[in-house]
Amino acid sequence: MRTLDTHALSLFCAVARCLNFRQAAEQLHMTQPPLSRAIKALEERLGARLFERDTQGVALTQAGRTLLPQALHILDLLDTAQASLRRDAAPARLRLGLTSSVAAGLFRPLLAALEGQLHDVRLELTAAPSPRLVAAVRKGQLDAALIALPSATFELAVQPLARQPMMLALPAGHRLAKKRKLSLFDIAAEPVYWFERARQPAFFDHCQQVFRRHGFAPMFLREAPDHHVLLGDVAAGKGMALLADSFRALRLAGVAYRPLLEGEELAAGIGLAWQAETGHASLPLLRQLAQEHLGISCPP
Repeated sequence: MRTLDTHALSLFCAVARCLNFRQAAEQLHMTQPPLSRAIKALEERLGARLFERDTQGVALTQAGRTLLPQALHILDLLDTAQASLRRDAAPARLRLGLTSSVAAGLFRPLLAALEGQLHDVRLELTAAPSPRLVAAVRKGQLDAALIALPSATFELAVQPLARQPMMLALPAGHRLAKKRKLSLFDIAAEPVYWFERARQPAFFDHCQQVFRRHGFAPMFLREAPDHHVLLGDVAAGKGMALLADSFRALRLAGVAYRPLLEGEELAAGIGLAWQAETGHASLPLLRQLAQEHLGISCPP
C-alpha cells in the first residue's frame, strides 16, 4: 500500500465513473490496454478486485465501492493543496486604504517607506471617504486603512496617529486675506463650503458641536468631493472652505490659506484601522512605519 500513487487512484476513479474501460480511456486521452494494465496493477497492490468484468459490462466490487469515496477524498485533498500552493506562489499584496479627508501628499513619506521595505509584497492603494474604508476593512476587502478620526470603527482595532488642524482657504483678493490668522467669528457672515454628513458622519457631528459652542452658523455651501474643484470655486470667489492643514500643499492661484483660531478644536485625527483577529502579515511593519512617519506617541 505504501507504493500506491495518486495517478493510479485517478485512473480507478475515471473507470468507476464510466463503468466502461473504453469510455474512461477516451476521457483520459489514453488507449484502453495501458488503462487495463494500470487497474490490474492497482488491484494487485491492494490485494482485492475492484471491478467485475463480464459480457454485460463493468461493475464495482464491494472493495471498489469501499475504495471509491476514499480515493475521491484523497484526490480532492490533493487538488486543494495544489491550489493553496499556487496562491502562496502568487505575489503577496497589502491592500491599504487612504482617507480622502486629508491631502494625499501627507501619506507620501509613509508609502515610500513601505514600498522600500515590503520586498515581495505588492502595495495596493484605495482612496475613499473614511466610512467606505472602514466598511471595506470589515468586509475583508482591505487589509488596513488610514482613516480620519473620529469615525465609527465598530469592532476594528485602531491606532491613533497624527492630528490635522483645520485651516481656512479663502480667495486671495478677499479683505480677510490681509489677516495672518482668522477665527470662526471673522467668517460668520461669509458663505462657507462644507461637506455633507453622509461622507464622514462622526467627524461631521464632532465639528457641529464645535460650531454650536462658538455660535457659528454661516451660510453653508455644498462642498465638491474633488478638492481641486473645491479650491477652484474658492479662487473664483464663490466662498471659503474649512480644510485639513495638509491641503496647504495644493497651491492654486487665487487661493490663500490662513490658520484658524479654532483649528485645533476642529482637528481631524488620523488613525490606522484593521481587523485585529485577521491581521495581515505585514501589519507590524505598517504600524511601525505609520508611527514613524505620521505618529504621535501611542501604546503598542
